[in-house]
Amino acid sequence: MSLLFDGATRERRNRWAALAALYLAMFMNILDVSVVNLALPSIRQGLGATDTQLEWVLVVYVLAFAAGLLPFGRFGDVVGRGRVFRWGVAGFTASSLACGLAPDIGTLITARGLQGLCAAMMVPQVLAIVHVIFPAEEKGKAIGLFGSISALGAVAGPLVGGAIVAADIFGLGWRPIFLINLPVGLISLAGALRFLPHLETESRVMPDWSGTFLFALAVLALVFPLVEGRQFGWPFWCFALMGLSAVLAVLFYRLQVQKARLGQAQLLPVLLTGDRVFVAGVAFVALFFSGLAGMFFMMALFLQAGLGLSPMTAGLILAPHPVGVILASAMTGRFGSRYQAVRISLAMLAVFCGLVAVRLLVSDGLSASLLVVPFLIVGLGTGTTIPALFQLVLSRVSGPDAGAGSGVLQAFQQIGMALGIAVQGQIFFQVLAAGRSEALYRDAAAAALLYPVSSCFALAVLAVGLACKFRSG
Repeated sequence: MSLLFDGATRERRNRWAALAALYLAMFMNILDVSVVNLALPSIRQGLGATDTQLEWVLVVYVLAFAAGLLPFGRFGDVVGRGRVFRWGVAGFTASSLACGLAPDIGTLITARGLQGLCAAMMVPQVLAIVHVIFPAEEKGKAIGLFGSISALGAVAGPLVGGAIVAADIFGLGWRPIFLINLPVGLISLAGALRFLPHLETESRVMPDWSGTFLFALAVLALVFPLVEGRQFGWPFWCFALMGLSAVLAVLFYRLQVQKARLGQAQLLPVLLTGDRVFVAGVAFVALFFSGLAGMFFMMALFLQAGLGLSPMTAGLILAPHPVGVILASAMTGRFGSRYQAVRISLAMLAVFCGLVAVRLLVSDGLSASLLVVPFLIVGLGTGTTIPALFQLVLSRVSGPDAGAGSGVLQAFQQIGMALGIAVQGQIFFQVLAAGRSEALYRDAAAAALLYPVSSCFALAVLAVGLACKFRSG
């Protein structure tokens, strides 16, 4: 009896130790995404990067992450989720080392792309593994911790990033923001090797690699000219690539239809594209995050390079946004699926008002410390909108397609982020072509902020229509 008790206790401890390894990797990824923004001025100074190259430091990561999310999720089902997770953590740790040691900006951009791919290998496996290794009575608590860890990483990102860059540890400047991943990644990998149980594969159907290739090409053909067009003077090939992107998107869709008819694996389940609410929800998510991601990329540069604030001060000004997201998620979670139309509409109005306030403060030359309040408001609106929107959209997806539907939403969230950084970067740096004075930085930021302000206004209108469609459908 004692042996049975000891065995059960040991198994339970191993489960929670495995969970720590899983969530440590998630924390590392979330932290890495948010700390890089604050290191951009230091990276530009240290590596002599151009404005366009700074954009690629962020864009290449989210593009690689978006392209890999869906196929690597399926790949985990085929070859084993624990195995793919360990590969992802090892690759992410190694590519972080490459980032931290990068001798030039080209190497850094390449390593960032590898980071994004490795993140796409490990992230889809985390919750899938949690669902398998935890019994029903412990699963709720384990999954609940996922949200807490994600929130902690989002809040810590601006603060940790600002503190590390400001500290200039051993004179390394920006490099420790990547090198800090080495001990974290190695601990996570060691924990996964030691405590993750052997997990049986659940599928023999390989991912849709051809669809993944076409999808990635279509997105790259759209984003590449948006990032590079300004420095080349918008030659004909920029517009030709955008046209090619549309052609590749059509070919991708036709390939998915053909695979559906043949009963083969699809990157994007065709049945999902027939639901207008789902499609509108995906478009909503992409446009919403394009505004936010581009804004924080631009504001990190504006606060430091434009206003001369320290990385730590800039991080403190930006941190209220993730704090607001956490507070709103905690407060609105109790509503479940109730009042979704009202919640989304009011939240989008709050985000719109917050963004308008940010733009007014930037353009009128007022103290940057005043930005704390509107960033908190934007965070509260974001934390209310996104959970309700995901619930609304995924409620349209049948059980077998639930995982694919969630993956599509996350992938297009990343694509939206890449597009937002590209578009707002174009606007911001185009204004700065005339000079780098504080006045021009304010003009550039105010011009770039028109994108999230106008897109948020459009989304507030779409939110009402989407909710009404859901209620009537």
